[in-house]
Amino acid sequence: MSNEHPHPDHHPNEHHHPHEHRILNPATEEVIATVPATTPDEVAAAVARATGAQRGWAALAPADRARLLRRFAAAVDGHIEELAALEVREAGHPIGNARWEAGNVRDLLDYAAGGAERLSGAQIPVAGGLNVTFHEPLGVVAVIAPWNFPMPIAAWGTAPALAAGNAVILKPAETTPLTALRLAELALEAGLPEGLFQVLPGAGPVAGAALVEHPGVAKVVFTGSTAVGKEIMAKCAAGVKRVTLELGGKSPNIVFADADLERAAAAAPGSFLDNTGQDCCARSRILVQASVYDRFMELLAPAVTSFAVGDPADPATAMGPLISAAQRERVRSYVPEDAPAAIRGEAPKGKGFWYPATVLEATGPGDRAAVEEIFGPVAVVLPFEDEADAVRLANATDYGLSGSIWTRDVGRAVRVSRAVAAGNLSVNSHGSVRYATPFGGYKQSGLGRELGPDALAAFTETKNVFISTEISTEEQ
Repeated sequence: MSNEHPHPDHHPNEHHHPHEHRILNPATEEVIATVPATTPDEVAAAVARATGAQRGWAALAPADRARLLRRFAAAVDGHIEELAALEVREAGHPIGNARWEAGNVRDLLDYAAGGAERLSGAQIPVAGGLNVTFHEPLGVVAVIAPWNFPMPIAAWGTAPALAAGNAVILKPAETTPLTALRLAELALEAGLPEGLFQVLPGAGPVAGAALVEHPGVAKVVFTGSTAVGKEIMAKCAAGVKRVTLELGGKSPNIVFADADLERAAAAAPGSFLDNTGQDCCARSRILVQASVYDRFMELLAPAVTSFAVGDPADPATAMGPLISAAQRERVRSYVPEDAPAAIRGEAPKGKGFWYPATVLEATGPGDRAAVEEIFGPVAVVLPFEDEADAVRLANATDYGLSGSIWTRDVGRAVRVSRAVAAGNLSVNSHGSVRYATPFGGYKQSGLGRELGPDALAAFTETKNVFISTEISTEEQ
C-alpha cells in the first residue's frame, strides 16, 4: 500500500551515524526523533528470541492467548491520544485520521483475540477411522509495514499472527517507526511474553532483507510497492517461505449516468485525497459515463477545492502533507507544469511536503497518469460510453485492489462488481477496509488476503491426522 523505496529518503545536509535514522515531521520538516537502525546481527538475535518465545506462547491455552491479546487491546485503548499524536508528528496524518488508526489497532487486536478460541479444524468422514485437521502455528512471522498507514497495517499482520500462536517481528518503514515502537512497549506492559512481539526499525535493504532471508522466519507479510514486493517474493522462493503481499493499486471509481451524481461527486474527493492520496485503495481513476461527464465535473470542482488542507493537528483538517520530499517529487513528475489540470486545490506554502489536490483530464487511457500509481492527491478522469466500455477501462491495468461503482440499478451493480477484476469493491460507497471482512488484491496488487474471519488461518499450516479405528486381528 505504500511505496517503500528500496533506499531510504535521506534528507539533504544529513550528517549522522549510519546506524541511526532521523525521523522528520512531514508538515514542518523538523527532526522529531532519532531511531537506531537495526543491523543484520541484531535481526538474527531477535529471531532467536522470537523462536524461544513462540514455543511458550503456542503452548498456552487458547483462552489465555486471547485474554492477553485483549489486555493488549485495552492498553492501546488507554493510549489512543498518545498514539494518534505520534502518528500526526511522524506521518503528517490529520488528527481525526490518526485517532481512527489507533482505534483500528485496538479493534483488530480484540477481533483477532476472538479468533484464538475459534481456530477450529475439521472432522472429515473417511473409511476405517477418524480424520481430523489442525491449524498449527507457523513459528516466527516477519511483518514489514509501510509508511502510509503505519499503525493499522502493522496490526493487520501482527494481531492474527499472534492470535494463531506465532511470534511476530515487525519492521516498520524507515520514516514512521515511532508508533510501532510504542505498541511494542504497550504489549509488554499488557503482559505479552518478552520476545514474542518485537519491533526492529531500520532500512529495508538491511534489516528488511535480513528478516526476509533468515531461515528462522517462516512467513513474510509485506505491504508496500509492487516492485519491492516482487523482490521479496523472489527472496522467499529460495526457502519456499510463505508470503502475503499487499501491493499497489490504480483503482477505478465508476460513475454511471443513472447514479446519484450529487452524492457521487461529494464522495469522490475523499476517495483519492484521504491520506493525501498515499493509499493503495485510492480511487485515482474516475470513469464517468460520457452523457453526464460535464455535469459531474461541475459538481466535482467545488467538492475538491473545499477539501480542507492544512495543519494535521487541527481537527478540521482533512488532508495533510505528503510523507517526504522524495514522494513530492515523484507526484510532481506525473503533473507537468503546463498540465491542463481540470481542478486544482490550494496547499500551504513554506516548510512541509505539501501538494495540492489535483484532478487531470486524461488525454487517453494510455496516459501515464492514468496507468501508473501516483501515490499522491492526484486523480485522472476518463469518459466511457456504456457498461461494457466501463468494465474494459476499469480492467485495463496491471493492478486489481479496489474500486467503486455508482449506480441506482441493482442488476448493473452486481454485473459490474462481478466483472471488475479487483479484490474489494464498493457500490455507492468508497469503503474498502473493514477489520471483519477480507482485504487483498488481484493481479499485481498482491497475493493472499488479510483481515476478516479467515485471517488467522493464513498464519497456520493445516495438518491432517488420520486415526485408524480398525479392529486388529488379535482382537477379532
